[in-house]
Amino acid sequence: MRLRPVSLRTRLMASAVLGAVVTLAILVATFNLLLDVRLRADGDNVLRERAVAVLRSLSTVDGRLSVTEAPDQGAIDSQTWIFAGERELERPASVDPRNQWAARSLARTGRGFMTVNATDTRMAAVTVRQSTQRLGTVIVAASLAPYESTASSALLGSVVLGLVVLLAVAGLTRWLIRRALRPVAVMTTQAADWGEHDLSRRFYAQEPHDELSALASVFDRLLGRLAQSLRREQHLTAEISHELRTPLAKILAETELAASRERSSRQHGDALKRVANYADQLQRVLETLLASARAGITLNGGASDARDSAERAAHLLREKLAEQGKSIEVLCRQPTTVALDAEVVERILSPLIENAVRFAEHRIVVEIERGEEHVIFDVRDDGCGVDPSVRERIFEPGYRGGAAPEEAPAGVGLGLPLSRRLARAAGGEVEALHSRDGARFTIRLPA
Repeated sequence: MRLRPVSLRTRLMASAVLGAVVTLAILVATFNLLLDVRLRADGDNVLRERAVAVLRSLSTVDGRLSVTEAPDQGAIDSQTWIFAGERELERPASVDPRNQWAARSLARTGRGFMTVNATDTRMAAVTVRQSTQRLGTVIVAASLAPYESTASSALLGSVVLGLVVLLAVAGLTRWLIRRALRPVAVMTTQAADWGEHDLSRRFYAQEPHDELSALASVFDRLLGRLAQSLRREQHLTAEISHELRTPLAKILAETELAASRERSSRQHGDALKRVANYADQLQRVLETLLASARAGITLNGGASDARDSAERAAHLLREKLAEQGKSIEVLCRQPTTVALDAEVVERILSPLIENAVRFAEHRIVVEIERGEEHVIFDVRDDGCGVDPSVRERIFEPGYRGGAAPEEAPAGVGLGLPLSRRLARAAGGEVEALHSRDGARFTIRLPA
């Protein structure tokens, strides 16, 4: 049978109560043990004092022990024996035989204590001496019942007090735990509600100063990331939906037009070419979308040659550039290695080169240099350049900074933002720099 999971509140309560039980048990046991030791010591002290009082009433005649003055009634009542050797000079009026036997045993040893458990009696013996000669022994006894009654009462009282304290601790602990965990329960409810309806809400706006405020700050950061991710998803979805709708509509129009009336072979070829261009645009949008989805993952590890990656990214566009009468050149003065896989480097470079292809008039240059900690890719074209007022806006998803020549395919507004996100995920950066001749973009990637 599988046990039901126990809540945090129950575990804390059980731990606190168990700790209180162990602590109270140790305190009660220690208190009663010390009390028992103290009561026994007090009883022995009383017996010694009684024995000393009896000694004062004794005298010696011709080297023999003599009782010149009988012990007072209180001493007799407290069970007093006086032995001269093994001969009894005094004994209690009435005595239990077991106590009598114990008294004779103590008389032989001459001093010390003995407990007669059968009669619940404690005895003490004191030797009577003259110089170095032993004359006799005084033995006094007392009942242990009063001390045991006191010890029993103390034990019962301490146990009852311990139970009362335990109940008080349990009640106080339950109240404190409920009070301490109430903010957590409130945050949990609020987080569930805000996660469904309002990700802009926050728990704690200040610096955390304790565990709860630290937890609230963690929740706030989590909500912030969720809100940012949701905004990015909504924005990207809207842009992709718009960009896919346009080429799809054009493809559909071309196919319907081709099927609705007779056309020459040349017209059919032109229509198929336009459909191919629209399909190519669709493919670029989908590839950009997939790469953008992967951009949220931190990129690290691997190694690749910077020039080879740039050549591969440029090779895909050389045919298109040749048709437009444009050229692309990759310059690298020395072998340079990037601390990333070649596919990642190509994915970062491709949007910048595609952007240069759309806006360049004749020539595109990709120059690679090795810095202290980074490899720098400088992508330049001889087009119209980038307006300084939109250098940062062109990295926003869906924004297109300027009009490309009519023969160039329209951009989807996602390439540059994707390139920057990928570069930052890899520990680098993409920037648009000022240039007097066309546009200039710089990529810094870990060397």
